[in-house]
Amino acid sequence: MTRALAIVALLLAWPGLAAAELPRAVGRAFLDAGIPLNRVAIVVQDVGKPRPLFAYDPDRAMNPASVMKLVTTFAALELLGPDYRWRTEAYAAGPIVGGVLKGDLVLKGRGDPKITVEQWQAFMTRLRASGLDAVDGNLGIDRSAFALPPHDAGLFDGEPLKPYNVGPDALLVNFKSAQVVFTPDLASGTTAVRFDPPLPELRVAAAPPLSGAPCGDWRGVLVPRVDDDGARALVSFAGAFPVACGERDWWIGVLDAPHYAHAMFTTYFRAAGGRFDGGLVERAAPAGPPLATLESAPLYDIVRDVNKLSNNVMARQVFLTLALEAAPPPATPAKAADVVRRVLRLRGVAMPKLVMENGSGLSRNERITAGGLVRLLVAADRSAVREDFASSLAVAAIDGTLERRFVAGPVAGQALLKTGSLEGVRALAGYVLDGAGHRHAVAAIINHPNAARGGAALDALVQWIWQNGATWDPAHQR
Repeated sequence: MTRALAIVALLLAWPGLAAAELPRAVGRAFLDAGIPLNRVAIVVQDVGKPRPLFAYDPDRAMNPASVMKLVTTFAALELLGPDYRWRTEAYAAGPIVGGVLKGDLVLKGRGDPKITVEQWQAFMTRLRASGLDAVDGNLGIDRSAFALPPHDAGLFDGEPLKPYNVGPDALLVNFKSAQVVFTPDLASGTTAVRFDPPLPELRVAAAPPLSGAPCGDWRGVLVPRVDDDGARALVSFAGAFPVACGERDWWIGVLDAPHYAHAMFTTYFRAAGGRFDGGLVERAAPAGPPLATLESAPLYDIVRDVNKLSNNVMARQVFLTLALEAAPPPATPAKAADVVRRVLRLRGVAMPKLVMENGSGLSRNERITAGGLVRLLVAADRSAVREDFASSLAVAAIDGTLERRFVAGPVAGQALLKTGSLEGVRALAGYVLDGAGHRHAVAAIINHPNAARGGAALDALVQWIWQNGATWDPAHQR
Protein backbone atom coordinates (compact mmCIF):
# COMPACT_ATOMS: atom_id res chain seq x y z
CA MET A 1 0.00 0.00 0.00
CA THR A 2 1.35 3.42 -0.93
CA ARG A 3 1.83 6.06 1.74
CA ALA A 4 -1.02 8.17 0.30
CA LEU A 5 -3.42 5.21 0.38
CA ALA A 6 -2.37 4.37 3.91
CA ILE A 7 -3.18 7.91 5.05
CA VAL A 8 -6.58 7.78 3.35
CA ALA A 9 -7.28 4.45 5.03
CA LEU A 10 -6.34 5.91 8.39
CA LEU A 11 -8.59 8.89 7.80
CA LEU A 12 -11.52 6.67 6.95
CA ALA A 13 -10.90 4.44 9.94
CA TRP A 14 -10.54 7.25 12.50
CA PRO A 15 -13.32 7.02 15.13
CA GLY A 16 -16.02 9.59 14.58
CA LEU A 17 -14.35 11.02 11.50
CA ALA A 18 -17.17 10.26 9.07
CA ALA A 19 -19.64 12.15 11.25
CA ALA A 20 -17.18 15.02 11.50
CA GLU A 21 -17.00 15.29 7.70
CA LEU A 22 -13.35 16.31 7.74
CA PRO A 23 -12.09 16.73 4.17
CA ARG A 24 -9.49 14.10 3.41
CA ALA A 25 -6.96 16.59 2.07
CA VAL A 26 -7.17 18.59 5.29
CA GLY A 27 -6.76 15.55 7.51
CA ARG A 28 -3.89 14.30 5.38
CA ALA A 29 -2.00 17.59 5.88
CA PHE A 30 -2.03 17.15 9.66
CA LEU A 31 -1.06 13.49 9.49
CA ASP A 32 1.81 14.37 7.16
CA ALA A 33 3.05 16.73 9.89
CA GLY A 34 3.02 13.93 12.46
CA ILE A 35 -0.01 15.32 14.31
CA PRO A 36 -2.72 12.80 15.28
CA LEU A 37 -6.20 13.94 14.36
CA ASN A 38 -7.44 13.40 17.90
CA ARG A 39 -5.24 16.35 18.97
CA VAL A 40 -6.77 18.73 16.42
CA ALA A 41 -10.04 20.69 16.40
CA ILE A 42 -11.30 22.48 13.28
CA VAL A 43 -14.51 24.32 12.38
CA VAL A 44 -15.24 26.11 9.10
CA GLN A 45 -18.47 28.00 8.46
CA ASP A 46 -19.73 30.30 5.73
CA VAL A 47 -20.69 33.38 7.76
CA GLY A 48 -23.90 33.70 5.77
CA LYS A 49 -25.12 30.21 6.64
CA PRO A 50 -26.52 28.80 9.88
CA ARG A 51 -24.39 25.66 10.08
CA PRO A 52 -20.68 24.88 9.67
CA LEU A 53 -19.32 23.64 6.37
CA PHE A 54 -17.58 21.05 8.53
CA ALA A 55 -16.75 20.69 12.21
CA TYR A 56 -14.17 18.30 13.60
CA ASP A 57 -14.15 17.92 17.40
CA PRO A 58 -15.73 21.38 17.77
CA ASP A 59 -16.52 21.10 21.48
CA ARG A 60 -13.14 19.97 22.82
CA ALA A 61 -11.63 22.49 25.25
CA MET A 62 -8.12 23.29 24.03
CA ASN A 63 -5.32 25.76 24.69
CA PRO A 64 -5.60 28.37 21.90
CA ALA A 65 -2.41 30.36 22.63
CA SER A 66 -2.69 33.91 21.27
CA VAL A 67 -5.92 33.20 19.39
CA MET A 68 -7.53 33.94 22.78
CA LYS A 69 -6.91 37.61 21.98
CA LEU A 70 -9.91 37.44 19.64
CA VAL A 71 -12.19 36.94 22.63
CA THR A 72 -10.66 39.83 24.55
CA THR A 73 -10.71 42.29 21.66
CA PHE A 74 -14.24 41.43 20.51
CA ALA A 75 -15.55 41.88 24.07
CA ALA A 76 -13.68 45.18 24.34
CA LEU A 77 -15.03 46.57 21.07
CA GLU A 78 -18.55 45.52 22.04
CA LEU A 79 -18.47 46.83 25.61
CA LEU A 80 -16.24 49.90 25.35
CA GLY A 81 -16.86 50.93 21.74
CA PRO A 82 -14.21 51.46 19.04
CA ASP A 83 -13.60 55.09 20.05
CA TYR A 84 -12.87 54.37 23.73
CA ARG A 85 -9.72 56.07 25.05
CA TRP A 86 -7.71 55.64 28.23
CA ARG A 87 -6.71 58.67 30.33
CA THR A 88 -3.52 59.07 32.38
CA GLU A 89 -3.67 62.13 34.61
CA ALA A 90 -1.21 64.27 36.57
CA TYR A 91 -2.37 65.88 39.84
CA ALA A 92 -0.76 68.45 42.14
CA ALA A 93 -0.77 67.28 45.77
CA GLY A 94 0.05 70.72 47.10
CA PRO A 95 0.04 74.39 46.11
CA ILE A 96 1.88 75.69 43.06
CA VAL A 97 3.71 78.90 43.93
CA GLY A 98 5.51 80.77 41.18
CA GLY A 99 5.50 77.63 38.99
CA VAL A 100 6.91 75.44 41.81
CA LEU A 101 4.78 72.62 43.21
CA LYS A 102 5.19 72.53 47.01
CA GLY A 103 4.33 68.87 47.34
CA ASP A 104 4.09 65.67 45.32
CA LEU A 105 3.09 65.37 41.70
CA VAL A 106 0.83 62.32 41.41
CA LEU A 107 0.34 60.33 38.20
CA LYS A 108 -2.85 58.25 38.11
CA GLY A 109 -2.89 55.39 35.63
CA ARG A 110 -5.99 53.65 34.32
CA GLY A 111 -4.40 50.91 32.29
CA ASP A 112 -3.43 52.61 29.02
CA PRO A 113 -2.08 49.71 26.92
CA LYS A 114 0.36 51.77 24.82
CA ILE A 115 2.08 54.84 26.24
CA THR A 116 4.95 55.46 23.84
CA VAL A 117 8.03 57.61 24.38
CA GLU A 118 6.63 60.20 21.99
CA GLN A 119 3.30 60.35 23.85
CA TRP A 120 5.17 60.63 27.16
CA GLN A 121 7.21 63.56 25.84
CA ALA A 122 3.99 65.28 24.78
CA PHE A 123 2.56 64.63 28.26
CA MET A 124 5.56 66.33 29.86
CA THR A 125 5.19 69.26 27.48
CA ARG A 126 1.56 69.66 28.56
CA LEU A 127 2.61 69.63 32.21
CA ARG A 128 5.10 72.41 31.56
CA ALA A 129 2.48 74.34 29.58
CA SER A 130 0.15 74.15 32.60
CA GLY A 131 2.59 76.43 34.42
CA LEU A 132 4.54 73.72 36.25
CA ASP A 133 8.24 74.60 36.28
CA ALA A 134 9.46 72.49 39.18
CA VAL A 135 8.37 69.84 41.69
CA ASP A 136 9.79 70.16 45.21
CA GLY A 137 8.19 66.92 46.41
CA ASN A 138 8.24 63.35 45.13
CA LEU A 139 6.59 61.64 42.20
CA GLY A 140 3.51 59.84 43.44
CA ILE A 141 2.17 56.85 41.50
CA ASP A 142 -1.51 55.89 41.81
CA ARG A 143 -1.94 52.35 40.49
CA SER A 144 -5.16 51.64 42.38
CA ALA A 145 -7.15 50.95 39.20
CA PHE A 146 -5.73 47.39 39.07
CA ALA A 147 -5.31 44.90 41.91
CA LEU A 148 -2.84 42.28 40.70
CA PRO A 149 -0.71 39.58 42.30
CA PRO A 150 3.09 39.98 42.13
CA HIS A 151 4.32 39.33 38.59
CA ASP A 152 7.18 36.91 37.92
CA ALA A 153 8.37 37.68 34.38
CA GLY A 154 10.38 34.45 34.20
CA LEU A 155 7.66 32.12 35.46
CA PHE A 156 6.05 31.32 32.11
CA ASP A 157 9.08 30.27 30.07
CA GLY A 158 12.23 31.26 31.94
CA GLU A 159 12.75 34.40 29.80
CA PRO A 160 12.27 37.30 32.25
CA LEU A 161 13.90 39.88 29.98
CA LYS A 162 11.61 39.29 27.00
CA PRO A 163 9.21 42.23 26.54
CA TYR A 164 6.35 39.81 25.82
CA ASN A 165 6.65 38.65 29.46
CA VAL A 166 6.12 42.15 30.88
CA GLY A 167 3.18 42.12 33.26
CA PRO A 168 0.17 44.45 33.18
CA ASP A 169 0.03 47.58 35.33
CA ALA A 170 -2.32 50.50 35.83
CA LEU A 171 0.55 52.83 34.89
CA LEU A 172 2.60 51.04 32.25
CA VAL A 173 4.93 53.38 30.35
CA ASN A 174 6.60 52.23 27.10
CA PHE A 175 5.95 48.60 28.09
CA LYS A 176 8.69 49.30 30.71
CA SER A 177 11.13 48.20 28.04
CA ALA A 178 14.38 49.51 26.62
CA GLN A 179 16.21 49.04 23.35
CA VAL A 180 19.87 48.13 23.89
CA VAL A 181 21.82 49.25 20.81
CA PHE A 182 25.26 47.78 20.02
CA THR A 183 27.59 49.62 17.61
CA PRO A 184 31.18 48.47 16.81
CA ASP A 185 33.78 51.11 17.67
CA LEU A 186 36.79 50.07 15.60
CA ALA A 187 38.99 52.85 16.97
CA SER A 188 38.71 51.62 20.56
CA GLY A 189 38.28 47.93 19.78
CA THR A 190 35.13 47.82 21.88
CA THR A 191 31.39 48.05 21.38
CA ALA A 192 29.48 51.24 22.06
CA VAL A 193 26.32 50.40 23.99
CA ARG A 194 23.45 52.82 24.44
CA PHE A 195 19.90 52.60 25.76
CA ASP A 196 16.76 54.01 24.18
CA PRO A 197 15.12 55.61 26.07
CA PRO A 198 18.32 56.96 27.69
CA LEU A 199 17.41 56.39 31.34
CA PRO A 200 20.21 56.94 33.90
CA GLU A 201 18.86 53.97 35.87
CA LEU A 202 20.14 51.71 33.07
CA ARG A 203 23.92 51.26 32.97
CA VAL A 204 26.55 49.08 31.31
CA ALA A 205 29.20 47.48 33.54
CA ALA A 206 31.83 47.47 30.78
CA ALA A 207 31.69 47.71 27.01
CA PRO A 208 32.11 44.28 25.42
CA PRO A 209 35.19 43.79 23.22
CA LEU A 210 34.93 43.22 19.48
CA SER A 211 35.60 39.92 17.76
CA GLY A 212 36.23 38.81 14.18
CA ALA A 213 33.75 35.94 14.43
CA PRO A 214 30.80 35.61 12.03
CA CYS A 215 27.64 37.37 13.22
CA GLY A 216 25.49 34.25 13.61
CA ASP A 217 23.92 33.93 17.06
CA TRP A 218 25.49 37.15 18.31
CA ARG A 219 23.34 37.27 21.44
CA GLY A 220 24.34 33.77 22.40
CA VAL A 221 28.00 34.67 21.82
CA LEU A 222 27.76 37.97 23.68
CA VAL A 223 25.96 36.30 26.65
CA PRO A 224 24.39 39.45 28.09
CA ARG A 225 23.33 39.51 31.74
CA VAL A 226 21.04 42.02 33.43
CA ASP A 227 21.15 42.57 37.19
CA ASP A 228 17.84 44.28 37.88
CA ASP A 229 16.62 45.10 41.39
CA GLY A 230 13.51 46.89 40.14
CA ALA A 231 14.90 50.38 40.67
CA ARG A 232 18.14 50.08 38.62
CA ALA A 233 19.55 47.68 36.06
CA LEU A 234 23.19 46.91 35.27
CA VAL A 235 24.03 45.13 31.99
CA SER A 236 27.20 43.06 31.68
CA PHE A 237 28.60 40.73 29.03
CA ALA A 238 30.58 37.50 29.18
CA GLY A 239 31.54 37.45 25.50
CA ALA A 240 32.50 39.65 22.56
CA PHE A 241 30.43 41.40 19.89
CA PRO A 242 31.20 40.37 16.28
CA VAL A 243 32.25 43.27 14.05
CA ALA A 244 30.46 41.51 11.18
CA CYS A 245 27.10 42.24 12.84
CA GLY A 246 27.35 45.99 12.34
CA GLU A 247 24.78 47.79 14.49
CA ARG A 248 22.29 45.53 16.26
CA ASP A 249 19.66 46.00 18.92
CA TRP A 250 18.05 43.94 21.62
CA TRP A 251 14.85 44.76 23.53
CA ILE A 252 14.56 44.00 27.23
CA GLY A 253 11.92 44.47 29.90
CA VAL A 254 13.59 46.30 32.79
CA LEU A 255 12.87 47.75 36.24
CA ASP A 256 9.47 47.50 37.87
CA ALA A 257 6.58 49.57 36.55
CA PRO A 258 6.65 52.33 39.22
CA HIS A 259 10.43 52.84 39.03
CA TYR A 260 10.30 52.82 35.24
CA ALA A 261 7.60 55.53 35.32
CA HIS A 262 9.72 57.52 37.79
CA ALA A 263 12.77 57.23 35.54
CA MET A 264 10.76 58.31 32.50
CA PHE A 265 9.24 61.25 34.38
CA THR A 266 12.63 62.44 35.68
CA THR A 267 14.28 62.16 32.26
CA TYR A 268 11.60 63.76 30.14
CA PHE A 269 10.31 66.38 32.58
CA ARG A 270 13.87 67.65 32.80
CA ALA A 271 14.21 67.45 29.01
CA ALA A 272 11.12 69.67 28.76
CA GLY A 273 12.85 72.26 30.93
CA GLY A 274 11.40 71.29 34.30
CA ARG A 275 13.19 70.71 37.60
CA PHE A 276 12.68 67.53 39.60
CA ASP A 277 14.98 65.72 42.03
CA GLY A 278 12.45 63.81 44.11
CA GLY A 279 11.96 60.17 44.87
CA LEU A 280 9.11 57.74 44.31
CA VAL A 281 6.05 57.13 46.48
CA GLU A 282 2.90 55.16 45.87
CA ARG A 283 -0.15 57.14 46.93
CA ALA A 284 -3.68 58.04 45.91
CA ALA A 285 -4.26 60.95 43.60
CA PRO A 286 -5.82 63.99 45.31
CA ALA A 287 -9.29 65.25 44.50
CA GLY A 288 -9.77 68.01 41.98
CA PRO A 289 -9.02 68.54 38.29
CA PRO A 290 -5.75 67.24 36.84
CA LEU A 291 -2.95 69.52 35.73
CA ALA A 292 -2.55 67.58 32.49
CA THR A 293 -3.99 64.51 30.82
CA LEU A 294 -2.48 61.99 28.44
CA GLU A 295 -5.16 60.48 26.23
CA SER A 296 -4.53 57.17 24.51
CA ALA A 297 -5.05 56.18 20.91
CA PRO A 298 -8.63 54.96 20.28
CA LEU A 299 -9.48 51.35 21.01
CA TYR A 300 -9.82 50.51 17.31
CA ASP A 301 -6.12 51.33 16.91
CA ILE A 302 -5.17 49.44 20.05
CA VAL A 303 -6.88 46.21 18.97
CA ARG A 304 -4.98 46.31 15.68
CA ASP A 305 -1.70 46.16 17.58
CA VAL A 306 -3.06 43.44 19.86
CA ASN A 307 -4.21 41.17 17.02
CA LYS A 308 -1.95 41.97 14.09
CA LEU A 309 1.24 41.99 16.18
CA SER A 310 -0.01 39.64 18.92
CA ASN A 311 1.02 41.99 21.71
CA ASN A 312 0.55 40.13 25.00
CA VAL A 313 0.87 42.96 27.50
CA MET A 314 -1.52 45.19 25.53
CA ALA A 315 -4.06 42.36 25.47
CA ARG A 316 -3.75 41.99 29.23
CA GLN A 317 -4.25 45.74 29.73
CA VAL A 318 -7.39 45.66 27.55
CA PHE A 319 -8.66 42.58 29.41
CA LEU A 320 -8.35 44.29 32.81
CA THR A 321 -9.93 47.48 31.46
CA LEU A 322 -13.11 45.52 30.81
CA ALA A 323 -13.41 44.93 34.55
CA LEU A 324 -12.50 48.52 35.33
CA GLU A 325 -15.33 49.84 33.17
CA ALA A 326 -18.00 47.25 34.01
CA ALA A 327 -17.44 46.44 37.68
CA PRO A 328 -16.44 48.33 40.84
CA PRO A 329 -12.68 48.99 40.98
CA PRO A 330 -10.07 47.72 41.32
CA ALA A 331 -9.91 45.51 38.24
CA THR A 332 -8.78 41.91 38.67
CA PRO A 333 -8.37 39.09 36.14
CA ALA A 334 -11.29 37.20 37.68
CA LYS A 335 -13.58 40.22 37.34
CA ALA A 336 -12.42 40.71 33.75
CA ALA A 337 -13.19 37.09 32.85
CA ASP A 338 -16.69 37.49 34.32
CA VAL A 339 -17.27 40.62 32.23
CA VAL A 340 -16.16 38.82 29.06
CA ARG A 341 -18.61 35.98 29.73
CA ARG A 342 -21.38 38.51 30.30
CA VAL A 343 -20.65 40.28 27.00
CA LEU A 344 -20.61 36.97 25.13
CA ARG A 345 -23.93 35.90 26.65
CA LEU A 346 -25.54 39.21 25.69
CA ARG A 347 -24.31 38.74 22.12
CA GLY A 348 -25.62 35.16 22.00
CA VAL A 349 -22.17 33.56 21.77
CA ALA A 350 -22.17 30.24 23.63
CA MET A 351 -18.77 29.38 25.16
CA PRO A 352 -19.49 27.02 28.07
CA LYS A 353 -15.90 25.71 28.22
CA LEU A 354 -14.16 29.09 28.09
CA VAL A 355 -11.35 29.51 30.63
CA MET A 356 -9.61 32.92 30.74
CA GLU A 357 -6.62 33.64 32.95
CA ASN A 358 -5.18 36.84 31.47
CA GLY A 359 -6.94 37.33 28.12
CA SER A 360 -3.75 37.22 26.05
CA GLY A 361 -3.27 33.48 25.51
CA LEU A 362 0.17 33.60 27.15
CA SER A 363 -1.03 30.91 29.52
CA ARG A 364 -0.99 27.18 30.06
CA ASN A 365 -4.45 27.31 31.63
CA GLU A 366 -6.62 29.20 29.16
CA ARG A 367 -9.07 27.07 27.18
CA ILE A 368 -11.59 27.51 24.40
CA THR A 369 -13.27 25.35 21.76
CA ALA A 370 -13.01 25.69 18.00
CA GLY A 371 -16.80 25.78 17.85
CA GLY A 372 -16.91 28.64 20.34
CA LEU A 373 -14.35 30.60 18.35
CA VAL A 374 -16.34 30.25 15.14
CA ARG A 375 -19.54 31.29 16.91
CA LEU A 376 -17.69 34.41 18.08
CA LEU A 377 -16.37 35.11 14.56
CA VAL A 378 -19.84 34.76 13.03
CA ALA A 379 -21.34 37.02 15.71
CA ALA A 380 -18.59 39.59 15.12
CA ASP A 381 -19.27 39.51 11.37
CA ARG A 382 -22.90 40.41 12.06
CA SER A 383 -22.18 43.06 14.68
CA ALA A 384 -21.78 46.84 14.62
CA VAL A 385 -18.03 46.42 15.27
CA ARG A 386 -17.55 44.14 12.26
CA GLU A 387 -15.13 46.35 10.35
CA ASP A 388 -13.01 47.35 13.35
CA PHE A 389 -12.74 43.73 14.49
CA ALA A 390 -11.94 42.27 11.07
CA SER A 391 -9.43 45.01 10.22
CA SER A 392 -7.51 44.21 13.41
CA LEU A 393 -6.55 40.79 12.03
CA ALA A 394 -3.37 40.11 10.10
CA VAL A 395 -3.81 40.00 6.31
CA ALA A 396 -2.35 36.96 4.55
CA ALA A 397 1.04 37.78 2.96
CA ILE A 398 0.57 41.50 3.77
CA ASP A 399 1.14 42.40 7.42
CA GLY A 400 1.41 41.38 11.06
CA THR A 401 2.07 37.76 11.92
CA LEU A 402 1.03 36.70 8.39
CA GLU A 403 3.43 38.95 6.51
CA ARG A 404 5.59 36.00 5.44
CA ARG A 405 2.87 33.39 5.09
CA PHE A 406 0.85 32.61 1.94
CA VAL A 407 3.12 34.85 -0.14
CA ALA A 408 3.30 32.51 -3.12
CA GLY A 409 -0.32 31.49 -3.56
CA PRO A 410 -3.84 32.74 -4.27
CA VAL A 411 -4.65 33.18 -0.56
CA ALA A 412 -2.48 36.32 -0.39
CA GLY A 413 -4.79 39.15 0.63
CA GLN A 414 -7.76 36.78 0.92
CA ALA A 415 -7.53 35.81 4.59
CA LEU A 416 -7.77 37.81 7.82
CA LEU A 417 -6.40 35.70 10.66
CA LYS A 418 -5.13 35.66 14.22
CA THR A 419 -2.37 33.15 14.84
CA GLY A 420 -1.32 31.48 18.07
CA SER A 421 1.88 29.76 19.11
CA LEU A 422 3.15 28.20 22.34
CA GLU A 423 5.24 25.13 22.98
CA GLY A 424 2.88 22.30 22.08
CA VAL A 425 0.26 24.65 20.62
CA ARG A 426 -0.40 26.06 17.16
CA ALA A 427 -3.68 27.73 16.21
CA LEU A 428 -5.34 30.15 13.85
CA ALA A 429 -8.77 31.72 13.60
CA GLY A 430 -10.38 34.38 11.47
CA TYR A 431 -11.90 34.83 8.04
CA VAL A 432 -11.05 33.35 4.64
CA LEU A 433 -12.61 34.22 1.29
CA ASP A 434 -13.21 31.30 -1.03
CA GLY A 435 -12.72 31.49 -4.78
CA ALA A 436 -16.31 32.64 -5.24
CA GLY A 437 -15.93 35.48 -2.75
CA HIS A 438 -17.86 33.85 0.12
CA ARG A 439 -16.53 34.69 3.58
CA HIS A 440 -15.80 31.77 5.88
CA ALA A 441 -15.07 31.82 9.58
CA VAL A 442 -12.39 29.31 10.53
CA ALA A 443 -10.88 28.10 13.78
CA ALA A 444 -8.20 25.42 13.99
CA ILE A 445 -6.26 24.40 17.10
CA ILE A 446 -3.46 21.87 17.57
CA ASN A 447 -2.48 20.68 21.05
CA HIS A 448 0.33 18.16 20.64
CA PRO A 449 4.10 17.94 21.21
CA ASN A 450 4.54 18.09 17.41
CA ALA A 451 2.46 21.28 17.11
CA ALA A 452 5.48 23.26 15.89
CA ARG A 453 5.35 21.19 12.70
CA GLY A 454 1.71 22.12 12.15
CA GLY A 455 2.15 25.47 10.41
CA ALA A 456 2.08 23.95 6.94
CA ALA A 457 -1.06 21.98 7.80
CA LEU A 458 -2.84 25.09 9.07
CA ASP A 459 -1.82 26.92 5.89
CA ALA A 460 -3.11 24.01 3.83
CA LEU A 461 -6.46 24.30 5.61
CA VAL A 462 -6.72 27.99 4.69
CA GLN A 463 -5.76 27.22 1.10
CA TRP A 464 -8.35 24.42 1.00
CA ILE A 465 -11.07 26.87 2.07
CA TRP A 466 -10.10 29.29 -0.68
CA GLN A 467 -10.18 26.51 -3.28
CA ASN A 468 -13.13 24.39 -2.09
CA GLY A 469 -15.26 26.44 0.32
CA ALA A 470 -17.88 27.32 -2.26
CA THR A 471 -18.31 23.86 -3.74
CA TRP A 472 -17.40 21.21 -1.16
CA ASP A 473 -19.95 18.45 -0.62
CA PRO A 474 -19.13 16.07 2.25
CA ALA A 475 -21.01 13.32 0.47
CA HIS A 476 -18.45 13.45 -2.32
CA GLN A 477 -15.06 13.74 -0.60
CA ARG A 478 -12.34 15.37 -2.65
